[in-house]
This record gives sequence, structure tokens and C-alpha cells, in this order.
Amino acid sequence: MLQVQFIRDNKEKVILGLKKKYFANPEEAVEKVLETDKKRRELQVERDNVLAEGNRFSKEIGKLMKDGKREEAEEAKQKSASLKNKSKELNEEVTNLENNLIELLYQIPNIPHEEVPEGKTSDDNEIVFTVDDLPELKKEALSHWDLIEKYDIIDFNLGNKVTGAGFPYYKGKGAKLQRALINFFLEEAENAGYLEVQPPILINEASGYGTGQLPDKEGQMYKLEGTDAYLIPTAEVPITNMFRDTILKLDDLPIKIAGYTPCFRREAGSWGADVRGLNRLHQFDKVEIVHIVHPDNSYDVLLQMRNHIEMLIKKLELPYRILNLCGGDISFNAALCYDMEVYSAAQKRWLEVSSVSNFETYQANRLKLRFKDKNNKTQLAHTLNGSALALPRILAAILENNQTESGINIPKCLQKYTGFDLIS
Repeated sequence: MLQVQFIRDNKEKVILGLKKKYFANPEEAVEKVLETDKKRRELQVERDNVLAEGNRFSKEIGKLMKDGKREEAEEAKQKSASLKNKSKELNEEVTNLENNLIELLYQIPNIPHEEVPEGKTSDDNEIVFTVDDLPELKKEALSHWDLIEKYDIIDFNLGNKVTGAGFPYYKGKGAKLQRALINFFLEEAENAGYLEVQPPILINEASGYGTGQLPDKEGQMYKLEGTDAYLIPTAEVPITNMFRDTILKLDDLPIKIAGYTPCFRREAGSWGADVRGLNRLHQFDKVEIVHIVHPDNSYDVLLQMRNHIEMLIKKLELPYRILNLCGGDISFNAALCYDMEVYSAAQKRWLEVSSVSNFETYQANRLKLRFKDKNNKTQLAHTLNGSALALPRILAAILENNQTESGINIPKCLQKYTGFDLIS
């Protein structure tokens, strides 16, 4: 969440940023925050003054009793008790205002970076890079949902029977190809200096609030009944929350972590051809990369992450493009976000396979994730994350773009993991 001090010092900048993100009633939201904060600070001063006055009377009681001034001592006792009750009431009011302030801040998205283009929808995203030529398949080419049935490598009907729609079974060479992609992504992350972790796939409510999935995306997550536990929508959540309520040393930075997990998203209301087959699932596999860095370096790191993901797609020999998301399409938490898309030759459309985002201090403020700078002062770190990569649409593009009359060719970079070069 945004820092109150930042909003106070940059009121107009915040309002303009919220407008760029098409946030409703930004002036009203900012004024509510500032008014609540002003009242909180005023009450804090009043509470502290009352408490100090009460303490002064408490100290006088013993002296008055010692001097034999019992009536004055009794009067001081009453005043001290009254002031303590008053300070308790004021403290409750301050606590309520602090909670209200946090709730108001939770509702305000991050401010977009100056490089975020203007625009309201995905049609307004800026194309940073795109391949020169797109592959063309023969007329009889199949979409991946027909290919997986033809070669019996993924079973949606069985998943629907056992669990429900959007929970497929991967079988035979389909399962091995899935595992090969995971191993490839993790090995490349290790080569790039990432520490691999295997985090839990359940998070508590505090973790959801820490990285911004709550309260904004609660409807997209699966919650375990009778608990405050959620199935993770991405490994970003448990990995970044490793550092919640942490003060790092300057020498600890930068931190680079990669992790593979299954991910779970309800995707409520999704339907139609665009979400057919592997295009959108309720359970899917993903390798995530997360950075905790010094604020001075975060945008250089963002480009490094983008380059890493681009390298993976190149090695998979998939046509791709890179988008700089516009203000109306960028996520709630992000200050700047690049989407990586691969081209599906059979579907004749672009498929998003990764988002790499810089959250600046937005997550760190929620997480209380800080570090000691060279002057030994505490400041918030910057957090970044990206998919490197999400598997379903990568798999769909591999199947569709590499289909031949004799079968589906496996990209060379995966063959040492699959043990085969053709699905036939």
C-alpha cells in the first residue's frame, strides 16, 4: 500500500496516478486518507498529552502523602485515575482510526511509473518488441485441444469427472513434457543465480494481505472452509512473505529466489473460445522468480528479469512479443509491468505467458519489509516478481506450432529432460 507520508507530500501526483489507472473517485479517496490521518495524529497528540498529565499527577501522589497533604493527595489520585481513563478512551479511538486508515489505504492501488503508457484497455498496451514473422500452419493444422486428444497426452474429461472443469490430467508424454518444462525453467533460474525454494501452497490471511491478493482478489482464490488458509494463486505470495516483518542488512540485497508450485485460481465467470483447453485453468504449474532489491536498482533489475524470461522463450523457439501495460490494464499492485506473449499459430492469437512487475515499495509497506541503508537508517525495500514461466499456454503453443504430419516436435532445449524428440 502507499505510504501516508508519500500521499501527504505528493497529493496531486497520487491523484494523477490514480486517474491514469482509471481508479474511481481518486480525489475523494485521497481526501479520506488525509482527513483520517490528520484526525489520527491530532488524537495521538491529545492522548500523549493526557497520558503525560496523568503520569505527572501519579508522581505527585507519593510526595503529597509524604508531606502529610492527604486531601491534596486524594485529589491527585482522582485526577490521575480520570486522566488514565481518558487516555484509554483516546487510545481506543486512535486504534480505530489506524485500522480505518489501513482499510482506506488497502483500497488505493499503486501509482504507475512515468513509463506506463496512457490507455484504458489491453488494446492500448505499448508493444515494446515483436518478432518480424509469424509462423503459418497448413489448413489442416489442429488447435492444441484437438492435438492432446489425438495423441492422448492430456485428459480434460477425466479431470472434470474427478474434480471439475479446469483441472486436467497430464498423461504419458504429456506429463513428461510438463515435467521437462519445470526442470528446464528451474535449471535456467539456478544458472542465473536464483536460490530455488519449494514453498507451501497454502497461505494464511496475513500473507494474502502482505502481497496484495487480499482484499482485492479474494474472489479469485480458493479458501479452505473453517480456516483463514487459501490455496496460492502464485508462488509470489509464499516466497515474498518469507520476508514479512523483516529488517534486512544492506549486504543481504539483492535477494533472488525462484520456486515451482502448482497455482490455483477460480477464474470466476471465464468462458468461451479464448479460455478453451489449456488457455485458462483452475490449477496450473508455474515457476516464479522474485527479487528483493535496493530502491535505486529496481528498474535495472526489472529489465534483467524481462531479459531472463525473453531468453527462456527464445530457447523454446516460440514467436513472442513484449508489452508495456497501459494504466488501465496494469495490475492493482504494480508500478510498471511487462507482459510476455507467445503466438499460437493454430489459434492465430497471442497468449500471455508471463507478467514481470515492479511493485516498488507498495508490497514492502504492507509486509513491513525493510533494510538498513549505509547510514544505518531503516527504509522500505522494492519487490519484483515474474512468471518464468507459466506452463499451460507455453505448452499449448509448443504443441500447436511444432505439429507435423509425423507428430509434434519437441524443442531441442527440452529433449534432455523429456528423453524423446517427438510426440507421435
